[in-house]
Amino acid sequence: MRNKRMFMLMIGFILFIAVIGYSLSDRKELSLPEKFLKDSSAFVQQWFYKPAGSIAGFFEDIRNLRTIYEENEQLRITAAAYARDKVNYNFIENENKRYKEELSFTKRQKEMYNYNYLIAQVISVSNDANNRTLTINLGSKNGIKPNMAVTTIDGLIGLVSSVTPLTAAVTPITELDEASPTFNSIAVTILGREEESFGILSSYNKESSRVIMSKIAEKDKMDIQDTVITSGNGNVYPRGLIVGTVESKQLGDFGLTYTASVKLSASFDHLTEVFVVQVPELEDTEQ
Repeated sequence: MRNKRMFMLMIGFILFIAVIGYSLSDRKELSLPEKFLKDSSAFVQQWFYKPAGSIAGFFEDIRNLRTIYEENEQLRITAAAYARDKVNYNFIENENKRYKEELSFTKRQKEMYNYNYLIAQVISVSNDANNRTLTINLGSKNGIKPNMAVTTIDGLIGLVSSVTPLTAAVTPITELDEASPTFNSIAVTILGREEESFGILSSYNKESSRVIMSKIAEKDKMDIQDTVITSGNGNVYPRGLIVGTVESKQLGDFGLTYTASVKLSASFDHLTEVFVVQVPELEDTEQ
């Protein structure tokens, strides 16, 4: 009996909707009850539609946030990879540039004086005030011997003072001191006027960071900005190694000779690679 009533109610509701639909199709104006019913339905629908739309938008925003997060992560990875590759590229580029300069240097020097240049890495620097030396990673097994000159592509660094089978100690030119028992004076001349100029590098002025050149003849035509090179006299430092440039020239203590202040060409800050100069003629003579 209850099911029969439910069935009849549903049939009546369907007929009611059908009649309303039919009446709406034939009429342009709605009756007041119809307008009320339509407005009520729209009002109720908006209360269901707005929350549903907000919930759907909320989940859509979550999906968008996740997508943005993943894109940002990928961008961070890409940026990190780019930064790493850029550092590697710059390092390799600088290495190639340095090797080209070093290769050009050795070729040029070999053509001039037929010297052999052994590339060595500086592995330590001593800051001992009484024994300031550089240690390089070449030793007697590599043909290194005491009193071999050490230079860079810019200029003279110093002299090998002691050797072990695998390493060697280099006394830098900044330790020049006539009072030292191990002092080796450096005979020098002027590039382009080798037969006309002569001098001796006798000491290093730590206050001015300049080498003092003495015993310059009164008639010597040495001038400011001239390039000072080793002359080879004394058979310690081979000839032709660049030392620096003349910065000033003045009368000596007794007024008979001149002295000059020489700015070193080589930089002693952050030394990483140096060249040990082998002179073939001396090697053959010793054998």
